[in-house]
Amino acid sequence: MSTTDKPTVLIVGAGLGGLMLGALLEKSDVPYIIFERAAAVKPLGMPEFPNGSAMSIGAGLLPAFEQMGLYDDILAIGKYWTHTEPYKESLEPYRPSDFSPVEEYTGYRQVIVTRPKFYEVMLKQVPSHKILFGRRVLNVTEEDDKVTVHLSNNETFQGDIVVGADGAYSAVRQRMYGQLKVQDKLPMSDQEELPFSCTCLVGQTKVLDPKEFPIIDEPICKFRSVLGEDKPFTWITFTTAQKTLCFMVIHHLSKATSKAAEEQRFRNTNNAEWGAQPAQAMCDETRDFPIELSDGKKRTLGDLYDLTPKELISKVMLEEKVFSTWYSGRVVLLGDACHKLNPSGGHGAVTAMHDAIALANLLYALPSKTSSDVTRIFQEYQEERYPAVIQSFKKSQFLSKSMEKGIMGTIFLYLTTRMPLWLWNIALAKMVGFRPQLGFVAPLEAKGTISPVAPPSEQKARAVYEEKQRRQSRNVVTV
Repeated sequence: MSTTDKPTVLIVGAGLGGLMLGALLEKSDVPYIIFERAAAVKPLGMPEFPNGSAMSIGAGLLPAFEQMGLYDDILAIGKYWTHTEPYKESLEPYRPSDFSPVEEYTGYRQVIVTRPKFYEVMLKQVPSHKILFGRRVLNVTEEDDKVTVHLSNNETFQGDIVVGADGAYSAVRQRMYGQLKVQDKLPMSDQEELPFSCTCLVGQTKVLDPKEFPIIDEPICKFRSVLGEDKPFTWITFTTAQKTLCFMVIHHLSKATSKAAEEQRFRNTNNAEWGAQPAQAMCDETRDFPIELSDGKKRTLGDLYDLTPKELISKVMLEEKVFSTWYSGRVVLLGDACHKLNPSGGHGAVTAMHDAIALANLLYALPSKTSSDVTRIFQEYQEERYPAVIQSFKKSQFLSKSMEKGIMGTIFLYLTTRMPLWLWNIALAKMVGFRPQLGFVAPLEAKGTISPVAPPSEQKARAVYEEKQRRQSRNVVTV
């Protein structure tokens, strides 16, 4: 494929999925530009709003980051973690879940990274002139085998492909679905509102003094969850490499409170975020909830709230839905724009970046910019990613239900606290086979005791890459 054959990709949204795709296209020399409606990056690291103050990165992403030359950067900002530690509200511990075998299976450690630090690393992979902040998309139109993005400041940009990576309330998806609905081509399930059953308070303290909080100097991340016994809450704390404590407080809503929250969302001008006042109200409601920091002191979430700058606390809704329509014409969706997962499983940002890896591999292998070829790779992209997303969606829902009162929570607690270790290790082994690589750079040698399974998009890009390498070798020999 010559330079003129490569598609120009217009990416809407500079969240982790959009940035990941931009970084990959930069590496594969595919032209692109990113549009982000926010004027600047917020303190918690996301342009629009945070889904959490930190996230876990492991074998599912580290091979790709190693190929990108970011492996050491990720480890430098991350904190090694091996266990999750559940507690009763009385702070009586359940048996911890041991994830340390994953390192043997894959050859990669798992680390907790704060979103601001991770976002900084990813932002550096995209040249500043290729990401335009303060650009809100009003419309997307197609004509003469080209697609045009129309912005609120009257600018227009033309390309071959538009990628909607602009979150759960994606403007790109809304425009695409509007056109499909007029044509009577939009499934009823995609016309329904985003459902949700919980809200979440997330935040990160300022840098703490290890003399006051010895737990932050522990070399391995202390990831602890407390299951409310007489209240519909679960709260989680974990340490970071930056000597801070992150927290996430999940409010499990009943059907009645879900409906009330939905009505409030529609009354709010920014339906993706509720702002400082509701966050403060939730802080007030939950500040007496106990936490365990291994120092023998009686501490509560309020102690963490008092050590957290207000701009580092946010309250968000946790919508859950996988849309069935991911593309139309020259427009395709990525991440939360086509699948919004409950963060209980920690899969949201990871699945978005997996989308980006698959799409980047397919764009690299795109034989031409014709509509038929574009449609074909979009179809291959959804056929590959949809089953994996559904699996992550179900896992996230199961983990979310396990934190609630009721039969699911009881079953989950019983399994995790009573499951034989040999059976637990078998379950872990089944989880680690998916470790995608970039097909357009030199492959990595397989690590660990369990070999990865290369997805179709990686295989397709690898075939094109190797053919290019063979051609270059023949040219060198001829010269």
